[in-house]
This record gives sequence, C-alpha cells and structure tokens, in this order.
Amino acid sequence: MRFIVSSGSLLKNLNSISGIISANNILPILESFLFLIEDKRLTVVSTDLETTMKVSMDVQSSENGKLCIQSKVLLDYLKNLPEQPITFDINLQDFGIDITSEQGKYKVVGEDAMNYPTEPVADDTQSFTMSAAELSDGIAKTLIAVSSDDMRPAMSGVFFELSENGITMVATDAHRLVRCTKTDVHCPVTDHFIAPRKALQQLKNNLNNSTEVKISYNNNHLFVSGENIELSCRLIDAKFPDYKIVIPADNPYKLTLNKSDFMGALRRVNVFANKTTNQVVLDIVGNNLHLYSQDVDYSFEGNEQMSCQYKGEDMKIAFNARLMIELIAVIEGEEVLLEFSTPSRAGLIKQTESKPNEDLLILIMPLMIGV
Repeated sequence: MRFIVSSGSLLKNLNSISGIISANNILPILESFLFLIEDKRLTVVSTDLETTMKVSMDVQSSENGKLCIQSKVLLDYLKNLPEQPITFDINLQDFGIDITSEQGKYKVVGEDAMNYPTEPVADDTQSFTMSAAELSDGIAKTLIAVSSDDMRPAMSGVFFELSENGITMVATDAHRLVRCTKTDVHCPVTDHFIAPRKALQQLKNNLNNSTEVKISYNNNHLFVSGENIELSCRLIDAKFPDYKIVIPADNPYKLTLNKSDFMGALRRVNVFANKTTNQVVLDIVGNNLHLYSQDVDYSFEGNEQMSCQYKGEDMKIAFNARLMIELIAVIEGEEVLLEFSTPSRAGLIKQTESKPNEDLLILIMPLMIGV
C-alpha cells in the first residue's frame, strides 16, 4: 500500500489528536495512531480507551488499507521535516513502513490494525446541532472551574443541561462555579450528562476549523462531529451536585471595575500574599477600592488603591486572587461587575454587557479574612 501526503498537513492533523494519547498506557498499541485509507481519504485515529478522536484529510493513493504507526517516532520526524510531499510505502504482510522525502528514506515497523481498540458505536442516540464557535466558547469558559480532584468524579467534568430553549454548561470545584447558557440551540429533549475534562479540552482545541457541529449522546457516550474531526468519549457516571442552591438569590451590593486595571492590581498584590491561600482583601469604601494582602511568614505586604463604581454599604471581603483572576479572564468587555451580599456569602462575577444568546454567571466563594 502506498500513499503520498503533505508533511505539513499531516503534522497539523496529527498534532490535533495527539493530546488524547496518554503518557502511561495500559496497552502498548495505544501509543500508536491508527491510519485508515479509503477512497483517497486518510483517517487517523487516536484513543486512550475513554476518549477517541479522528481526523481526516485527502491523500494521493490508489489502494485502501489500514495499520498502526507509533505516534512519537512519526511526530518527532515530521516536526524536523520541511514542508514537502512525503511517500509512505507499507508492506501489509509484515507492516514494514518506508517513508521517503526529499532528504532521505526512513524505515519503521508498524502494527496490525486488527489489534487496535474499536471505537464505541453510536446506538440509541439523541442528536442536535450547534455553532462550533459557541460550543468552543462555552467549553472554554466552564473548563476553568472543573475540579482536579479525582475523588469527586461528578465534578471532574462539565455538566450539560439540555432543553428546547438552549444548552447550559456548568462546572464547579466547590470554590468557584461557572454557568454558561447558550440560547440559540434547540435540543430535542430535556436531558443532562457530564462530559470529562480531557475530552472537552481536546475538543475545544479542534473546533476552529468547523462552522457547525453535530452532538449525539446516549447513556454512556458523547459523540461530536465537525468538519474533518470527530470525537467520542465515555460520559462520567455520577450525579452532579445541585448547583442552583449555592447561587445567591439576591446580591444587592454592586461593584463595577475596569477589567484590565482590576486584574493588574490583583496580580501585583497577590505577589505578596500567602502562597497557600492567595488571599487578597477587597476593602470598599464609597467609590474607592483598597486591595491588600500579607504573608506573615515572610513579613510581606501589598497595598493598592483604585477607583470604582459601587452601590451598597461599605464592605470588606476576601477572595483567592489566583482563582478570581482566572474567572475574570473569561469576562468579555472592558468592565467587570461584582455582586455581594455579606463577607461570608458567595460573590458573583458578571459581564456588564451581555452577549447575544448567552447568559454567563460566575460564582466565587469568599475566604475568611485573616486565613
């Protein structure tokens, strides 16, 4: 079997799915890409048994066939090769592979594709379509709040709530929560599922070349297909916490700040904060905001003043600055709105100008001042 492909195009497509391959695989063949050629179309597959990704591209070939090629060797070779056509000559009897370029000829040994794990079958699925850009945007905004604690599997992914009026994506790690609703999506039924962090991260990175995606799911798996890219992953079998009960019904005190100025102040003051808590205190008096932090172990202290627009009683409230910076970064626009009620209740972070067809709510839990 022989095929000819652009080295740059092949490298770009392999990079887009290589993140699925784990460093520590339970099966050696999972360190390989599966190459399938059919009707002058090359499909490359990578999997870690939980998540599978496929990417397709045109090649010059007069034969059909399939085999596995070790991912690290192929990627390292392509990264050091100038853009040019390269030829793969494959012996399907012993799986020997000759790769020919303008610079030389290289030999590697592949593996029988029959040993590669089969991907899940999309049976009994519900399906709908949505904008690839909107899906990528929603995933990017919620992923920052996904828990990294493997002992809490329900919080190690993004919770999708589906309805005829839209799709809501929610993530929380118990210290912060992000809820992003896209209202320009029409799902066939009211339903919900939890998709894992790794699969969504890889999906987000590969939606730029698609305009619309088809989303299908059943009781066990999620399937997403766009232009030249497909993903399937096992859903998280756990019950997501009732996030609605932690969202304050009324936060009457409202603080409006310039986004870039506030993030800059948080970063500077956080340099002098305790490295375990990253605690920065916001002391609001009238239209003046005083940010301060300290690390008593090293006698560090940081103080900054900045103007603000504030409606409410004077307040002193503390937050983890690192978490707050990450959350504010997803806010679009020049200003950010913070809403409070008391120093011990969750604060809300909102956009001052809402995007069309989107409702974004961000929650962050305060810290006890002095901790």
